[in-house]
Amino acid sequence: MKAFKASNRNQPFLLPPSIQDWLPKEHLARFIVEIVEQLDLSKIESQYSGKGKDAYHPQVMLCLLFYGYATGVFSSRKIERATYDSVAFRYIAANTHPDHDTIATFRKRFLKELSELFVQILSIAQEMGVLKVGKVSLDGTKVKANASKHKALSYAHATKLQKQLEDEVAILLKKAQSADNKEDNDGMNIPEEIARREDKLEVIKAAKLKIEQRAKERHKQELKEYDEKIKKREAKEKLTGKKTGGKKPQPPKSKEPNPKDQVNLTDEESRIMPISSGGYMQAYNVQASVEHDSRLIVHQHVTQNVNDKKEIVPTLQWFKDNPTLMPDSILADAGYYSDENVRVCEAEKITPYISFGKEQHNQPLEDRFTQPEVLPEDATDIEKMKHRLQTKEGKEIYALRKSMIEPLFGVMKHVMGFRQFILRGFEKAQGEWTLMCIAYNLKRLHTIRA
Repeated sequence: MKAFKASNRNQPFLLPPSIQDWLPKEHLARFIVEIVEQLDLSKIESQYSGKGKDAYHPQVMLCLLFYGYATGVFSSRKIERATYDSVAFRYIAANTHPDHDTIATFRKRFLKELSELFVQILSIAQEMGVLKVGKVSLDGTKVKANASKHKALSYAHATKLQKQLEDEVAILLKKAQSADNKEDNDGMNIPEEIARREDKLEVIKAAKLKIEQRAKERHKQELKEYDEKIKKREAKEKLTGKKTGGKKPQPPKSKEPNPKDQVNLTDEESRIMPISSGGYMQAYNVQASVEHDSRLIVHQHVTQNVNDKKEIVPTLQWFKDNPTLMPDSILADAGYYSDENVRVCEAEKITPYISFGKEQHNQPLEDRFTQPEVLPEDATDIEKMKHRLQTKEGKEIYALRKSMIEPLFGVMKHVMGFRQFILRGFEKAQGEWTLMCIAYNLKRLHTIRA
């Protein structure tokens, strides 16, 4: 006679009576609760007035968000549902069920406070002896904004649409004046048609104004950079007594918008960016620095810049604001290279390993093991870095970059499932990226401890 395991759905206890017995001792959910209990949440707790209904404790809400992002559950509705369906989420919420509005509101309300929690968690990692900041690798990737690129409106097209709608409104007003003539009306509800076009006109005018403001800001920045180049050129000529060779920098052109300048009507602070697989995407450019030994993220920020050329300065500013995380060396690919970036790193006493040219695959044997000539004593910072990268030791250090930073984005996008922001707007995207980096670090710390 065949025997089967009993499956009685009327059994009184399907789970142990104590919540503490619901999960294995080394489960990720337990670890996240343990870490969050060590955080100083006074800045969050102080924002609760104590009036009205009792609120869910910030520890519970943070644990739900951290565990959700660590396991690929980003939607507040899915997190709410998981507090019923998932034993791990039930454990975190202590068998309570915060609704999706509460979770979404908490996430939006305390995005700014997450940056401090990110640093606190890294401090815990240092106390555990896991994190000792030395060499870091910096890189960026594009993450899709919560907006379609097809909702982007160029300045030229906006101008064309504005004229078209204004002409249509003028025609409709003429029709309204001859309302007694039914043939002129063509069965249209003229007031509704006028109102619809006027609403569209307001949106288009606002979009054009945004593009014009961006053009003015860009012109102001270009003018500043032009002035700096001219001053450096003049200082060099005065020092050497010779006229500087090469093409003289040209002043920026008109502050008027370029016809191809765009703004997205869904998320105006996101940008259309080229992606490595080809084509374009409405996105934000997210940056992260990974410490080599622990492979924890020790710095992160979001930018609207399409390329990475200007991201060294904000990265170094992050480390200056958080001196306990200051590295001794920074590795970055050619997208970050500029003479100024090298000088800034040296000024902060951080040794730069920034590629100054496209990396060649399958290098010849003699190129891989040949040592460069000895540097002269009066070598500049740029010459020193280029020489450093051509030495055997420098090549071995720089070769670590790919294996340190690039798997991070692969894990986030393809294992944890973070391919698109849920929240809209630059500040909210920055907060959500911080949340994602916290989740990654917690997952990494849990793996290290195990």
